[in-house]
Amino acid sequence: MQNLPVIAILGGSGSGKTALSLEIAREKNCVILSLDSLSIYKEIDIASAKPSPKEREGVTHFGIDVLSPKQTQNVQNFITQYHSAKEFCKQYNKPLLIVGGSSFYLKTLLSGISSLPKIKESTALKIQDLGDLEAQYTFLAQIDSTYASLIKPKDSYRIMRALEIYFNADCIPSVYFANNPPKPILEHCEIFEILLDREILRKKIALRTKMMLEQGLIDEVNGLITRYGEVQQWAKSIGIKEVLAFRRGEINLQELESLITIHTAQLAKRQRTFNKTQFSAHFCGENLEVQVAIKRALA
Repeated sequence: MQNLPVIAILGGSGSGKTALSLEIAREKNCVILSLDSLSIYKEIDIASAKPSPKEREGVTHFGIDVLSPKQTQNVQNFITQYHSAKEFCKQYNKPLLIVGGSSFYLKTLLSGISSLPKIKESTALKIQDLGDLEAQYTFLAQIDSTYASLIKPKDSYRIMRALEIYFNADCIPSVYFANNPPKPILEHCEIFEILLDREILRKKIALRTKMMLEQGLIDEVNGLITRYGEVQQWAKSIGIKEVLAFRRGEINLQELESLITIHTAQLAKRQRTFNKTQFSAHFCGENLEVQVAIKRALA
């Protein structure tokens, strides 16, 4: 990005990434690109724990309030947001902070993705004719068991891409990807990760859950379901799926709060494992330590 710094702030849900990024962005005149898969949606404010418009004042954000709840989030949306942020940073000579818990998107930027063949108009109909998602995955497994074994049967995005490759490149996906290796989208990014003691993080998560419920999480989810229905990608997210169980009378209010806290803590553990195994050695520490290290890097 023409020697402009690109810094990623990672960490488990509830670790304080958002507050830290806003403080650094204001002091160091940075742009923020959200790595969160829920914050990209309009109307999903409390469940995503996105910073409010007031909190975002004075800091340019990308990746927040981009999609309608009718739309589907995927990695390509994030890549588009990255390119927009990159151009903005170049134009105004600002560093970029990439912040959030969906580290897979950052991994994609650093590892890259393979270019896809030109999609014919007839392709969508061919895929549709295969049947539902289960039937599409079964077909994929028949034509390319190697690639099918690498993805989950419910991964609609990758199944769709694989079938598009098959119908447009006259080639099974595993061979296509071998012949078209991914190219990095982001060449260099300095990564900093907030790591908290497990019990401290658990308490922060419990407090955040309580605040979300007090702010109106249940009403927000009820409104979303009334307007868009339950058959949406975001309806499976932590905080929303538990409220849906509460709506159906499967759990009470106390159990709702407990389950959101438990599931968020479990997610934070998975995020920590992903960051440790998928990225090269990077700076890890508590909030203040990460803050000092980042400000030093941006000095």
